[in-house]
Amino acid sequence: MKRIIFAVLALLPGLAMAAGASVQLDKADYDLSDKASLQRGATTFMNYCAGCHSTQYQRYNRVAEDLGIPEDLMRDNLIFNGAKVGDLMKSSISEKDAARWFGASPPDLTLVARVRGADWVYTYLRSFYVDPTRPFGVNNLVFPSVGMPHVLEPLQGTPRLEQETRLVDGQEVHETIGIKSDGNGEMTNEEYDQTVLDLVNFLVYSAEPVKLERERMGFWVLGFIAIFFIFTVLLKKEFWRDVH
Repeated sequence: MKRIIFAVLALLPGLAMAAGASVQLDKADYDLSDKASLQRGATTFMNYCAGCHSTQYQRYNRVAEDLGIPEDLMRDNLIFNGAKVGDLMKSSISEKDAARWFGASPPDLTLVARVRGADWVYTYLRSFYVDPTRPFGVNNLVFPSVGMPHVLEPLQGTPRLEQETRLVDGQEVHETIGIKSDGNGEMTNEEYDQTVLDLVNFLVYSAEPVKLERERMGFWVLGFIAIFFIFTVLLKKEFWRDVH
């Protein structure tokens, strides 16, 4: 529990920094019951994100069980740092190397979808654009001056800002109207959006693996309370019937 609290506190400064971006967030229509989507999201995370980011509050074998992935398949195809299938899902990069290369250690992403929200993560991953002034050559509309590279660029292609120029009080103003890939990625725009949605789905699961079970249990609890309430009312009427 202490580790989870520390993880949330560690993410709060970044949340405050990103709060200033006035960007309309896109709706992430994730589905935690879609095991195929979760499996694709886990594959994307392990191939493109786990090199720097960890989800160290969950274990490989628990993820494999929840997502319907055989343990041998998880071990042979989704674990790249020599970890055992029962280990916590820590990143491949050491904190010392991360601090030297990026200036700070990349945050753990176990709770990112819960802290920032699925819509934020979904929009963020689709809002990178080319910016030669930045250290990694990219910036982000949702998180200006972002300090990470666009790791999904091979899939999306090179994203560039689309701007239109209009006159305001006699002066030209450049207004951003969107981001468009140059089409040199491995995926179409629709395929890339689906890949990002699958990744967000996995991160939402990571933030609360028992969410579906909790919601199912909640219906049973509400049903029990409703039935118990009926018996309570009947008992009250019976008890007070002969009281004058």
